[in-house]
This record gives sequence, structure tokens and C-alpha cells, in this order.
Amino acid sequence: MNKKDYYEILGISKTASSDEIKSAYRKLAKKYHPDISKEANAEEKFKEVQEAYSVLSDENKRRQYDQFGHAAFDQMHGAGGSGGFSGFGGFEDVDLGDIFGNMFGSAFGFGTGNRSSSRRQRGEDTLMRVVLTFDEAVYGCDKDLKVTVTEACDVCDGKGGFGEHTCETCHGSGTITQEQRTILGSFLTKTTCPTCHGLGKTYERMCSECRGKGSVRRDKTITVHVPKGVDTGNRLRVPGKGSAGKNGGPNGDLYVEFQVREHEFYAREEEDIYLEVPVTFTEAILGCKKEIPTLYGNVNLTIPAGSQDGDKQRLRGKGIDSSATRRKGDMYVIIRVQIPEKLTRDQKALVTELNRTNLTNSTIQKFNRFVERNDR
Repeated sequence: MNKKDYYEILGISKTASSDEIKSAYRKLAKKYHPDISKEANAEEKFKEVQEAYSVLSDENKRRQYDQFGHAAFDQMHGAGGSGGFSGFGGFEDVDLGDIFGNMFGSAFGFGTGNRSSSRRQRGEDTLMRVVLTFDEAVYGCDKDLKVTVTEACDVCDGKGGFGEHTCETCHGSGTITQEQRTILGSFLTKTTCPTCHGLGKTYERMCSECRGKGSVRRDKTITVHVPKGVDTGNRLRVPGKGSAGKNGGPNGDLYVEFQVREHEFYAREEEDIYLEVPVTFTEAILGCKKEIPTLYGNVNLTIPAGSQDGDKQRLRGKGIDSSATRRKGDMYVIIRVQIPEKLTRDQKALVTELNRTNLTNSTIQKFNRFVERNDR
């Protein structure tokens, strides 16, 4: 009877890395485990997946399989092998606690082992969001932030207690080995030591300040410098201001994410800014000079005669000076012609007289000719 290709069983390519092999095995082992799978052939599939993984996860066996195929293991399989499952030589090295710990928990004895509990561990990073005014974002500023952080307890130096001893249950390893029985056979699994909770040590007296946790939560005020030119969504990293590490590990980092309020007049696109400038229709017709506010003081701008609503002028280098991009943007002035809503009698007479002069531009003339042709 021809056996299925091991790579095909795991759904991976022949160039798959060890991490890809393990990931595929975890996924399929959970899917076909007889204790949870409802598929009719789950147990058979589960055994196939185990056999494929036991070979491909071992460099020597994988090399033999790639060269000779299933024939490389026929003799060993016929003898029953030496593994926990008949015919699956080498499977005893598979870390079932690592694979099934999150799925079954203590109900089947598959603990995570937590072998790193006693190691120095870096603290978690934290994120907070800060609202800035337009000016604070453009020019930069110093901001006092109130943050709640988890810090190492300074009473017990982050240990959680006093009078340290090596744990008598696990002898300092942080784990215990137990034999677990399931419908598929017996397994030796490593689980977190219930006495020291994986630390490998115990204390004569618990710290009353942190209640044995080794860390405390505190409200603090820190000052951060907001660089000029930040925008909504930008983040600032503040090293060492995140949560405390474990077992003497370093603190995590604090990330400050900015949200910038809109300005009453300026609009922003990256480092460029836009300003709509209102002009009267007579100023637009005759032209004029306008005092324009910029981020760096007022400037005088010439509005050409005959300007139209929406006309745009560019002021180079008058945009946002960004520390992050090291670029200084431009400013764009957009003309907005204002039509008066009410006219006095004298003003109306002047406009009527102006209209009699048939004062039109080329666009109006072109449109009028189209209307005439369409009416024929």
C-alpha cells in the first residue's frame, strides 16, 4: 500500500523551514486530535500527521526521506520502532505540552512548561494617545503626560519576597515532569511547578508592598519632547517608560501616538499647508495686494487682476518644517471670490451699469455661442 507523501500530508513545500514544518504540524494536530475532532477519520489523519512530523522535524530523518522516500524507514517501522506510538520512531521528542497546552490546558495534563519563567524578561510596551493643537504639532513642544506604569517593586527589588530558597519541588528548574495517559498512550510532559509557579525559587516571607508580584502600578507624570512637524498617527518612542520587566529584566517602552486637531483656517497635507483667502469680487476684477498669514509671519501677496475663484498661488518653503522627514513643505493660497449677499441701492445701480457694458470673459462668450447654436 503506497503511503502519502509527508510534505503533502502537512501541506508544505519540500523547501519548508523547520518553523514552517512545526507550524503546519500544530495546526493539523489540533484539527485532527481525536478528543476534539468530529471527523470520521480523525484518528487516522492524526497518526499520519504525527508520522510526517516525526520524520520532517528531524534533520537526519528528513535528509534520508528526501533521498530514499518511505523506503528509508520501512525496516524500522516494521520492527515497531522505539517511539511512544508503534511505527513512529523518534516521536517521543515532540513537545506535546507546547503544542496542546493552550488547547487542552490541565484537563489532559498538557501544561506549557513555562521553562522561561525564571529568566529575565523584558517588560511589555505600552501605548497612549495624546491630542495636540495644530500649533503644538507644527512647532513642537514639551508635553507633560500622566501615565500609569507597572514598575519593579523597590521594597523587594522586584523579587516578590524575602529569604530566597531553591524550590524543593522542582529543584530550581521551574518545571516538573509528569506521566500523562490519554487514549493514544502515555506521555512524559513538563508542566509549570505548582509550588514556585515556574520561578525555581521560593521565599520565606512575601513582600507586603507588591503582594508577591514583584511589581506595582503607579501613576506618574513624565515630560516628553514632541518634535516639530508631527502629524496624526505619528508615534514617538520613549525608551524604558513601559511596563516593568520580570526577574530583573528591563522595562518595556512607551509609545505616544499623536492626534492633531484641525486648524480654523489652515488645512494640511503632509508637509504642505493650504489657506483659503477671501477677496471681494471687485478685488478679484481689479487686482490688489493682500496681507497673508503664514506659519512664519505675515507676508504681502499680489492678487492679479482678473483672478478667478479657486485660483492657487504657491509660496515656497512656507509649509511645515518636519523633523521626521527633514523636509520643509510649501504653502498654497487659494482665492475665494466673495459675492455680496445684499447690495445698497447705489451699489446695485453701479453693478447694473457695469452689466450693461457687456463685460464678459472668453468662457462666458464661448458658452453663449453654444446656447445660440443649441436653440436653432
